[in-house]
This record gives sequence, structure tokens and C-alpha cells, in this order.
Amino acid sequence: MAPLNRSVVAVAYDGLCLFEFGVATELFGLDRPEVNVDWYDFEVVSADPVPIRTLAGLEVTVGTDLSRIETAGTVVIPGWRDPGESPSPALVEALRSAHDRGARLLSICSGVFVLAATGLLEGRPATTHWRHTEQLRAAHPGIEVRPDVLYVDDGDILTSAGSAAGLDLGLHLIARDHGQGVANQVARRLVVPPHREGGQAQFAGAPPVPPVGDPLADTIGWAVANLHRRLTVADLAARAHMSPRTFARRFEAATGRSPFRWLTRQRVLRARELLETTDLGIDAVADRCGLGGAANLRRHFRRETRTTPTDYRRSFGNRASAGVHP
Repeated sequence: MAPLNRSVVAVAYDGLCLFEFGVATELFGLDRPEVNVDWYDFEVVSADPVPIRTLAGLEVTVGTDLSRIETAGTVVIPGWRDPGESPSPALVEALRSAHDRGARLLSICSGVFVLAATGLLEGRPATTHWRHTEQLRAAHPGIEVRPDVLYVDDGDILTSAGSAAGLDLGLHLIARDHGQGVANQVARRLVVPPHREGGQAQFAGAPPVPPVGDPLADTIGWAVANLHRRLTVADLAARAHMSPRTFARRFEAATGRSPFRWLTRQRVLRARELLETTDLGIDAVADRCGLGGAANLRRHFRRETRTTPTDYRRSFGNRASAGVHP
């Protein structure tokens, strides 16, 4: 694995979306003394003459040298002032050149329209806020628009849905770079859930996750604490005092996954933590996660993470100092 280019550049612009910009700053720009890894080097550049105005009317002065993008490992587009407005040719060229040199491009919410203007999304999957998906599809029919997901990770180009989904995508990228344990620590400091998945539906009209005290929520907490057991959907339904059919229907409505798929995902997440923080053998990790044996762990692990448990441990092992323990 090539060394991580820790340089993250966020692109500001006149009409800056403050929440999306704050998400990028919070995720990549703050010191993280609680994690024992080389954190990102964060910088902001402006695509427009300074001072720039924000949507709230504030004026901000930042550097305007887009050449800083050239050496970035990751470039973040935190929203965009108008999906119908094309970005400047200078910004488009800077993003294309950065991508050609191997930089990752990440957009939050309407920032995908800036990436779309570069042509780099042609023939590739992407998402944006549900209010903008039809506009994106109409303006750029060559993009595989995924309207119902929180984010899309297509390797070197990553796009998120609404503003808060930028947090989910950023945490996902941190887990890619530094391991799940570090991402959990960042999420803990943000006081947000660490494991909202990209394939989870956007929440336009979706029912909220049941509050603490609801039988379904209590069952979810119990299941996470008992992943080492060979849990079945019938076990979870009984715990929630529901019939299996009613439980499965309510569970999928709340989480976006069937109980079986959710359980499998949680077991893989637990396996990631154990691979990062312990020296347990693969069979022992599988047993502690309730996956039975090494072959079963490898199959589910590869499907969820696109790598093997051994390769994952090689990249992210010995992270006990990040504060995540089995």
C-alpha cells in the first residue's frame, strides 16, 4: 500500500455553504490528540477573489492559489452555491490535473455539480441531496446517479448526499485511511454514530430510528453487545417481543437493512476492530464475532470491505492506542 498523502485541501468559493465547509474542517482540519496516527494536513483555498461571502453574509479571507490543489492527496468540494452555475475553468482544470496525478476528489451535497463539470464522473456512480438528483441526471446523463444512498465511494472519487451525509462519508474515508478504530474515536468526539453506511437510504420522509426504551432500539443495543452469540432473526424478534415478520418489517424500515444483513454488517465491523486492536487468530476473531469460522469471516469480510482480514490487519493492525478495545 502506497503511503497516504495526508494533504487535504478544501475549496472555498463566493456563496460558501458554511455547514458543508464546517464538516470538512471538523473532520480533517482539527488536531486529533486522542488518536495515535499522523493526521491530515488541512488547507483552504478559494476559487474566487477574496474576501468571499458565505450564505450567512459573513466575509472570509483565505488563500486563492489553486495550485495548492496540485499536491493534495484529497480535495474536498463542500457544497456549491448554485447547481445550475458552472465552476470557473481554472477550478475545473485544477481538479482534473489533481485527479490525473492521483488525488482523491470528495464532494459534499451539491458539490457534486463541480465534479460533474470536470467530466470525471462520466460513466461513474455518484450521489447528491435528493432534491438535486433529477437536476444532476438531466444535466449530466452520463453519470450513474444513485438517488437513495448516503454516499458513494468509487475509489478516487467520493460523493455524499445531503450535508450531514458528508460526515458519514468523511468518517468512512477516515476508516479507509486509518482504520475503523480511529474513525470510531473521531465519531465519538463528534457525538455521532460511526457506522451509517453509504448504501443506507437518504432520510427524505423516512421514519426515525426508535428512541431509547423502544423495544426495537433496546434489541439493537443488546444484539451489538452479544455478537459473539449465534443470533438469529427469531432470537431478535423474541427479544423485542414481536413476531419475526413484524420485527423484520419494523427493523428494515428503521435501519435500511434486513435483520440478517444488519447482523452480518455488525459482525464484520466487530471483526475490523479486533483485527486492529488484538493479535487474535482469524478463527478466534470469527468466533468472537459470531461468524463461526475463518472461511465464513473471509467471505463476509471481503464482500463488505473489498479486502481480506489478513490484508486489513497488515494495514491497520496495532491500533489499540486509538482507544478501541475488544
